[in-house]
Amino acid sequence: MRLSVAMITKNEENNLRRTLESVKSFADEIVIVDSGSTDRTEEIAKEFGAKFYSEPWKGYGEQRNSVIDKAQGEWILNIDADEEISPQLQKKIVEIKEKEREKSVFKINFTSVCFGKKIKHGGWSNSYHIRLFKKEVGRFNSNTVHEEFCTQERIYTLKEDIYHHSYSNLRDYFTKFNRYTTEGALEYYKRGKKSNIFQLAINPIFKFLRMYIFRFGFLDGKEGFLLACTSSLYTMVKYYKLYEIDKNRSYIEE
Repeated sequence: MRLSVAMITKNEENNLRRTLESVKSFADEIVIVDSGSTDRTEEIAKEFGAKFYSEPWKGYGEQRNSVIDKAQGEWILNIDADEEISPQLQKKIVEIKEKEREKSVFKINFTSVCFGKKIKHGGWSNSYHIRLFKKEVGRFNSNTVHEEFCTQERIYTLKEDIYHHSYSNLRDYFTKFNRYTTEGALEYYKRGKKSNIFQLAINPIFKFLRMYIFRFGFLDGKEGFLLACTSSLYTMVKYYKLYEIDKNRSYIEE
């Protein structure tokens, strides 16, 4: 069966080549829906023969569905430009593509790479996401952020890794930080959630303790400490942005 690699991008010139190198050996086609890149993303994509489309941003779920609709393969591997298929997973995908007839949906193990280091603790390891599936078996929901693949089929597990290069350095982290906290706050607002003093003051403390102490983030060294600190800050900022939205509808028109 044919397999399509389906990706969404925006300004990914620093990541995209690594990702495409990791899929070129088994992909029958690469399909990319881009939401307004101003860097060399399109140029790099076309070096690998990708079909490249430009569309306005519709939210993560709808954007993923758009690229899947354009794919021609029976199998879909849906990945992001900051993700890399491990050599072990490459071999497994080839095996599934060529031999698998009964199973149709797989969730894959994610290993986070932050600040140049594989993170093994703090809740960042053993995270599974549905990324390999037959095209007709499901769709992503319409969540703006934290989208999920919805299917009625049985979901199987692949323990081979996708390396998620979450943040290359602290500058990269805070570049994404502002966007993700805004998107998270907007999603909470749509769900009718409210911000309160507990979420602003106590939740961040619990977040740090859970990641750094109870989930052994301290075993990841200074990177583990940094992630626990910034994650607790992320929680506080997201809930304060929710408070601002609820108070004066800021961010909604941005």
